[in-house]
Amino acid sequence: MACGAAPSAPTNLTAQAVTCAVWSSSATYVQGDTVTASGKAYRANFWTQGDSPASRNGPAGSGQPWTVISSCGSTTPPPTTTPPPTTTPPPSSTCNAATWTRGVNYTLGTVVRYPGNGQYYKLVNVGSNGSDGTDPTISTWYWQPTTCSTTPPPSSGGFVVSEALFNQMFPNRNSFYSYAGLTTAMRAYPAFANTGSDTVRKQEAAAFLANVNQETGALVYIREINQANWNSYCSSGNCGGKQYYGRGPMQLSWDYNYRTAGAALGIDLLNNPDLVATDSAVAWKTALWYWMTQRAQAARTPHDAMVSGAGFGETIRAINGGIECNGGPGREGMLNRGRYYTDFAGRLGVPTGNNLTC
Repeated sequence: MACGAAPSAPTNLTAQAVTCAVWSSSATYVQGDTVTASGKAYRANFWTQGDSPASRNGPAGSGQPWTVISSCGSTTPPPTTTPPPTTTPPPSSTCNAATWTRGVNYTLGTVVRYPGNGQYYKLVNVGSNGSDGTDPTISTWYWQPTTCSTTPPPSSGGFVVSEALFNQMFPNRNSFYSYAGLTTAMRAYPAFANTGSDTVRKQEAAAFLANVNQETGALVYIREINQANWNSYCSSGNCGGKQYYGRGPMQLSWDYNYRTAGAALGIDLLNNPDLVATDSAVAWKTALWYWMTQRAQAARTPHDAMVSGAGFGETIRAINGGIECNGGPGREGMLNRGRYYTDFAGRLGVPTGNNLTC
């Protein structure tokens, strides 16, 4: 099954629009879309339909689908009144962060030191034109306060699943789905399987790999088996011959998912969708992008579901809930995911928790 499949095609797909459409409860919106409602302007934080901006809004990363923006067409949230962290930055001699410079378009994950206050900020989101030189002290959507150290992000030695265990979990996997590709991709999302207690970190890793197992036939299939209906994943009805059928560990599908994932990762996936099937690290990055940031019609992202204790069943709802949850036609897929999760959690020596279905 392809992840993130919507019940109907989006009707507003213009990211960073110059003018905002009036919000409609029947329209579908994706990350970056802007609307007006109740006299205010809002930007979508992720895929949403039927969520009123007036009642479902908050800062990016808060779990709310909408964020208030200063004006229609604005690409920057209004300035926050929250003072910057007061923690003392480490000596500059131990930190390789660049000094933030106005006008420089930084890449996702870059850590900079702001010269005005000496604090460090990490670029956590990018728009269609990258960071556009946005001031870290103003935009909490693009930048988040962080600390700067020489500690490297998770590597092959930092993942709670060893390479030997990974190979045992997927004995017949396609070599494209390499362990090195996964651990390289994890550098883009260092909170993955690295949040909470040791038990929670292992449960999240088991949950992610269980869902990947279901999506790819145990890491065998790189591309969706049935590609004959590829044009059905083109929300505008005309994608210029580009094919957006499912690819990669989470079977990324639909043109708007390729566009949004590419913008977040700094990769032009809208024009080069097959990178997800030809570059192992890119493939794993798109899977982690979905896991860490998307929730479809669920209340939480899969990552948030596992670290908050909501349980494995909520990850299924976020990935393929419209088909597999609530007695849907794909119920057997839901049961398979639960079996895989139970197996993988057992291999990691952690309990599954109570919520295995949706």
